[in-house]
Amino acid sequence: MKEQIDNTQQKIFKKTFINLLFVLPLSFSLSHAFTDAPQFNRTSPNGPGANMVASYHDAIKNATRAVVNITTEKKVGSLENSPFNDPFFRQFFGDMVPQDKLQGGIGSGVIITSNGFIVTNSHVVKDADKIFVTLPGDTKKHIAKLIGEDTQSDIAVIKIERNNLPILPFADSNKYAVGDIVFAIGNPFGVGESVTQGIISALNKNGFGISNYENFIQTDASINPGNSGGALIDSRGAFVGMNTAIISRTGGNHGIGFAIPAEMVKNVAAELMRTGKVRRGYLGVSIKDMDSEIANVYGDAQGALIVGMQADSPAQKAGLAVWDLVTAVNGRPTKSAAELRNYIGSLQPNQQITLTIMRKAMKGNQSIPEEKQVTIRLAEQPQNSAQIRNTNEPITPSGNLFDNMRIENLSAQIRRAYRVPNDIDGVLVTEVNPNSKAVNVGFAKGDVIAQIENIPIKNTTDFQNTIQSFSGKTKRILAYNIMTGEVKTIVVQ
Repeated sequence: MKEQIDNTQQKIFKKTFINLLFVLPLSFSLSHAFTDAPQFNRTSPNGPGANMVASYHDAIKNATRAVVNITTEKKVGSLENSPFNDPFFRQFFGDMVPQDKLQGGIGSGVIITSNGFIVTNSHVVKDADKIFVTLPGDTKKHIAKLIGEDTQSDIAVIKIERNNLPILPFADSNKYAVGDIVFAIGNPFGVGESVTQGIISALNKNGFGISNYENFIQTDASINPGNSGGALIDSRGAFVGMNTAIISRTGGNHGIGFAIPAEMVKNVAAELMRTGKVRRGYLGVSIKDMDSEIANVYGDAQGALIVGMQADSPAQKAGLAVWDLVTAVNGRPTKSAAELRNYIGSLQPNQQITLTIMRKAMKGNQSIPEEKQVTIRLAEQPQNSAQIRNTNEPITPSGNLFDNMRIENLSAQIRRAYRVPNDIDGVLVTEVNPNSKAVNVGFAKGDVIAQIENIPIKNTTDFQNTIQSFSGKTKRILAYNIMTGEVKTIVVQ
């Protein structure tokens, strides 16, 4: 029996010893691989002798008084030009004459002056026949007048005839950071004033197609239909941004909401209050973001790449060219197409600016990017004209691409058949083999090939000669698709 116990103890000892051989060295090495957080003490607001509730009520109570509910009415099925308006018809049909129908909308707005100016989203009041404003804590509907709207930024200003109204002070929205606490105030689903809390989830978000000028603050504070035009405020109660949109498959909040920064709201609202419209600086270029293939050509510089230009535009008159990379405006670095678009759009027409660009120049047999300064006087942006059209992602293929494509001159007949605008020149891709490398690299039926490197393409002879002169070299091809309106840069070998 004693022998059995001794054997059992020996087995246990061996097993324990083997486990220690494996466990101890591992624990020893890991203790040097990680950094431990400092020890902490737990505290509670309701500690000994205290009776407290953590609350932001005092910080936001004044802000809620400056956020209003907006309702709109729009007539549909108007009888203005209907024969039923004729007294003859009314004599026989009487009450059977069809009546106008009203469509209603809801949204929110922010009081920005004590004498009744209110800022909201353009889409909240767009095409409305009547606009009504209800102040917090009141049921009376005040008739509002549309002062001006800017659909490109989705901002509008309306006014009610009231004085001594509470206002919301503007914060410098450039000073905020991811993780800052924010509150969304508005009229979700028409239930009345509501406040939700969250944080700033991201900054400078763009590319959603919500508006032409996008520089959104992203937040997880609940934003729902009816919140549009309401306020995003900080923990002091200052106006950080205007709630504008959500990403949702169901129409409800999924924690991804967007607000227009207060600085943009203030600038646009001031212009609308002053003149009723927004006048923007205009370069007259189409630009796109850099990508890895294009960046290599410019030594990995950041900026906005010019891929198209309007005739007689300020950019063309100043000597800018397709494939120029804009890296700065007035010495201020430009890192993306959206950043350049928003900055130029914030400037006034006739303002003189200096662009820093990088342009490829031939030195011997090598193409080397050179930095240049170009001075330009901005024009006024035409109404409903977008500064930038985004393009697809270029890729670098190899092999003979063009054997599987049919390319034709833009004759008058072809222009009519394919509805090619007169201001677009180039050669048209009328056929492309769906299983070819040409499709894989991005070519499609309906592409108008307008430029190869710095050489404009006017006809098929230009195309063939240019392709031959760049044989075996990496070349950038600029194309416009007449079916989708897409502008794309395709990089091929």
